[in-house]
Amino acid sequence: MHWRENPFLLTKILATVGPACNTPEKFAEMIKSGVRVARINFSHGSFEDFEQSLNVVREASKQTGIPIGVLGDLCGPKIRTKEFEHGGIVLNSDDSVRIVADESVIGNRCEESGVSTISTNYGLMVDEIKPNERIFINDGAVRLRVNSICGEGKEKYLDCQCIVGGLVSNKKGINLPDSDISTPSVTDWDKECVTWAVKHDLDYLALSFVRTAVDISTLNALLRQHGCDNNGRGGRKHLPIIAKIEKPQAIDDLDRICEKANAVMVARGDLGVEMDMAEVPVIQKKIIARAHDWGKPVIVATQMLQSMINEATPTRAEVSDVAGAIMEGADAVMLSGETAVGRYPLEATAVMARTARITEKEASRERSHQHSKPPKKLQENKRRTPALAHGVSVIVRDLQAKYVVVWTELGGTAQYMSQNRLCVPIIALSADQRTLRQMALFFGVFPMYMDRPNDSQELTAALDKLMLLYAWSDVGEPVVVCQGEPLGTPGITNTIRIHYVGDVQRMDWHDEEEESKQISSDTIAQKILDQ
Repeated sequence: MHWRENPFLLTKILATVGPACNTPEKFAEMIKSGVRVARINFSHGSFEDFEQSLNVVREASKQTGIPIGVLGDLCGPKIRTKEFEHGGIVLNSDDSVRIVADESVIGNRCEESGVSTISTNYGLMVDEIKPNERIFINDGAVRLRVNSICGEGKEKYLDCQCIVGGLVSNKKGINLPDSDISTPSVTDWDKECVTWAVKHDLDYLALSFVRTAVDISTLNALLRQHGCDNNGRGGRKHLPIIAKIEKPQAIDDLDRICEKANAVMVARGDLGVEMDMAEVPVIQKKIIARAHDWGKPVIVATQMLQSMINEATPTRAEVSDVAGAIMEGADAVMLSGETAVGRYPLEATAVMARTARITEKEASRERSHQHSKPPKKLQENKRRTPALAHGVSVIVRDLQAKYVVVWTELGGTAQYMSQNRLCVPIIALSADQRTLRQMALFFGVFPMYMDRPNDSQELTAALDKLMLLYAWSDVGEPVVVCQGEPLGTPGITNTIRIHYVGDVQRMDWHDEEEESKQISSDTIAQKILDQ
């Protein structure tokens, strides 16, 4: 893909891979529309399916020449209904319902007694729920209240009354908004998925149903067993964790979760089931602000363009929802069913990109009148690279520079730049493919492969050629360059330079006669491109 065809989009778009977009050609079109991270949902499919999806994304990335991060979304301790005799049952208000401990029971409805029986994938649930607590099924579409706990052992069951009726079918999600359940944060299936993710070099793992920061530590401990260390960076030793905030308990431990996780996702689906959905917009704003305090990327997800699963155009409210998340400071917005199983995956991506581009202009205007502030927690730590990144934000504003260019070995400098919300593209150059893919999530960062230059002069020459080749800049325009000296050593970013594209004083191809003349910008540009 020619980079001129795709104007820079600062907000990152995540798209879930599924049957609707599971060919390299279709996913490549979505990349051209603006997708930068692909989500593989471990809740649906087999490892063969996941490998096919991964191959689709990698091939599409190769076709377009754009690095695409791949996020593996772990199921977490999601409680679901088991199988039913005829695929499901219809519950009516005031029906008597039994939720049984025996996970092998096939769900059914007894016509004589009118009692319905439901089994789940977490039989111990019957030991942890108390009378009068509520049980929500299928995102709260069906609601039960527990009357009593009956029986012993495998015969134990919850005697419930249906409050809101509806269809209950195989493998529907169950939420327990009033209960404190001791399900493990990382299930046996999750462990298998982690092994697969490490083996296949995924770029991010999302942990579902995070309750406290301890859940993040549990997954980190498992990753260490696989040779990964999220305290360091680079290569296969770094598999960042995205904490999905979808439990009310997580709000109480939000600071520690933001500290421990590498990124945060506002997973509004289950969050809106387990608490009053009217609170979700307020909670979303709080999570975004807290993640920014810690300098962590934040993703807003769930039902952003839900109607586009079946319709070619979104509702006005959905477009406003996407724009609102971006105005609040979301680094990324995510599509789920819209791209996985929807009828219009490419159109949904295009709508999200167009909305983001227009919204970013307004958000940038607002931020241009404000003094840039680095994330609070990074400011408190008084570290060198975050301080340099903040300095870059001031220089960009004062010079009205259109671009920041970063040479990065492991992506840390690019992330610090992103945290300052520069409102201009950050072109992050690296020779490490994994680093490029992981940077694809960062707001405003555009990762590009480049062979490692030998020194700053070689980097500057390559930068000039890049800016002119893609017509991103004219000769004489300022670009802020941030790098480490010497080049090639991770973690030593220590230099900010203001470079003017095609700087005549630097060019070693001028002879004395040429230097005495006024050289046109077109001449300079052509000579750079001819080198």
